[in-house]
Amino acid sequence: MKTKHILTGSIALLTLALPAFAGSPEKKTDTKPADDALTFADGLLTLDILDRLRFEERKNNGSFNNNAADPSNGGVVLNQLRVGLAIKPADWIKIYGQTQDLRQWYGKRGNVPGVSGAQGDDSFDIRQAYVELGNLKEFPLTLTVGRQVLTYGDSRLVADRGWNDLGRTFDGVKLRFQNDKFWVDAFAVRPVQIRKESINDSDSADNFFGLYGGTDILGFQTTELYVLYRDKSDAQPDLSPTNKTNPSGAYDGNAQRNVTIGTRWKSKDGALHGFDYTTEFAYQFGDLWTGARTTPRLSQHGFALAFKGGYTWENVPWTPRFGIGYDYASGDKNPKDGSSQTFQNLFPSNHENTGYMDEFAWSNLHCVRASLSANPIKSLKLSADFRAFWLAETTDYWYTSTGNGNTLRTTTPSTTVTTVTTKKGVTTTKTTTQAGKDVRTLNASNFAGTEIDLSAKWTVNKHLSFLVGYSHFFAGSYLKQTGGGIANDGDFAYAQVTLKF
Repeated sequence: MKTKHILTGSIALLTLALPAFAGSPEKKTDTKPADDALTFADGLLTLDILDRLRFEERKNNGSFNNNAADPSNGGVVLNQLRVGLAIKPADWIKIYGQTQDLRQWYGKRGNVPGVSGAQGDDSFDIRQAYVELGNLKEFPLTLTVGRQVLTYGDSRLVADRGWNDLGRTFDGVKLRFQNDKFWVDAFAVRPVQIRKESINDSDSADNFFGLYGGTDILGFQTTELYVLYRDKSDAQPDLSPTNKTNPSGAYDGNAQRNVTIGTRWKSKDGALHGFDYTTEFAYQFGDLWTGARTTPRLSQHGFALAFKGGYTWENVPWTPRFGIGYDYASGDKNPKDGSSQTFQNLFPSNHENTGYMDEFAWSNLHCVRASLSANPIKSLKLSADFRAFWLAETTDYWYTSTGNGNTLRTTTPSTTVTTVTTKKGVTTTKTTTQAGKDVRTLNASNFAGTEIDLSAKWTVNKHLSFLVGYSHFFAGSYLKQTGGGIANDGDFAYAQVTLKF
């Protein structure tokens, strides 16, 4: 299909639609150091530092089998250190660089980023390095060139990964137009690959373009529209447990070329007298290859939506909030028909949206959510979340939340993992039963399970915060039926301290 021509028309449509709205812009993708950064020489130099130390303990997060040699089992200690320096010789130019040092101790997953879900070691790397030209107070355009963070909306499609220590940045260029009526970003970038023991570089085979804009003309909500285009020409093989396939980088998906058109609506704080909501719709179409561009091409169409809303008792002690939510993303209805309905998750941060145990991507999914939070004191937030998960189609796979888009769940209880070529990726992993049957052919129940997430965050001051939490996954009938009758629950506990300046 002529996806590039469709993309051109879609971008033109979005460009014409945005000025029709009126209202003040919402700030997106903040490239400034934090407000609590250290400034010297009358603002010429600004230093920011973040150090985050976290202990994690997991059980059965990968296998859901008490008797399996699950590499995610056990405890691990993670440390993330970021140091940034901004140079601002004039009010229209900013030069920013940020280093990142990642360390992992203990655990069974190894310390190679991306292998067996490990965040691993990546000592002293370049996380950000860009030049920003422009001053929106004087002129409505800014240009940012170099390695930078992109985060939009609720982080469902384009985001830095906040929970995962690796994070995500892009190499490329971003142009922003902003006035008192609306704002719009246009960008052309490539995702940065995490490489152990070498400087991270961007993936030349993965080109990502977008137009993302918003306005609050309606007064009670922020309205955003976007068009995203991804053109990925390779099919990097998945990592083996011993990291023999690709020692230098993590799995990043199969070849694809698609357009995603969507909109997001979010209520403004205080506009609805305690009520709040966020809704997002996205339609995706294009081409998906069974491997590299030399393999058969599939016509791809997918759809996703998300809703969450709640009510906050603002004048009640502890200021409690109750919320509900629903997430859906289409899955493939027939693995043999030469087409795919699997929604591709692009570059997300799913941790905040589909569960803290990171078991699901926004792909082939139904997820129902209920949440309760309260603040006993201003600096302490207590949260409890309940989620129930179903696969949208059992003729498709279960996709996990790795932050690299669609990644197959490679193990279920009592299954074997075989390297095959499928419509979801070349030499990727396929989940089969011990009898050798493809799980997509079993007509299994689509109920995957339920998850409870409990957390407490204490913000001591603007420099220091603590976070503790516990999550439990109750294995559903899908895991039992595809796992030879075995489906044990999973657990996840963590404690984290963050220091920043």
